[in-house]
Amino acid sequence: MSKHDVIPPEELSTSECRREYSLRELCDEFHVTPRALRFYESQGLLAPKRNGVHRIYSTKDRTRLKLVLRGKRFGFSLAELREHLDLYDLQDGERMQLERAVVTAREKLKEMEDKRRDLTDAIDELTNHIQKMDGILATHRKGSL
Repeated sequence: MSKHDVIPPEELSTSECRREYSLRELCDEFHVTPRALRFYESQGLLAPKRNGVHRIYSTKDRTRLKLVLRGKRFGFSLAELREHLDLYDLQDGERMQLERAVVTAREKLKEMEDKRRDLTDAIDELTNHIQKMDGILATHRKGSL
């Protein structure tokens, strides 16, 4: 990873100094299933080495997994994540990756803000509707007495 990586240095743990990780270690650390790791591998997001039937994950795989999980939390598709991660492999990957990351992050932020606005509007509308129904019920209760 470069000095301009999207993972801030304060988020790096001492375990990131290691060079290899087992499937179980990554599953335990990131709270994912072995099936999830195999799926990310099948999607080209991770590329562990093999030792017989055992997968051996590198520091690069671990970092990519961390970025994939973060990207998923932000709502990025696997295709978007793959495109972003694949820029690391290009000649000028750092600059291109950062430029693309800024564009896609801004697009995702706008999407999320739009969704938040829609959700806030829906919550307000539903709250008003509940208040009106509570008022009608209160009127009915008074009439029943």
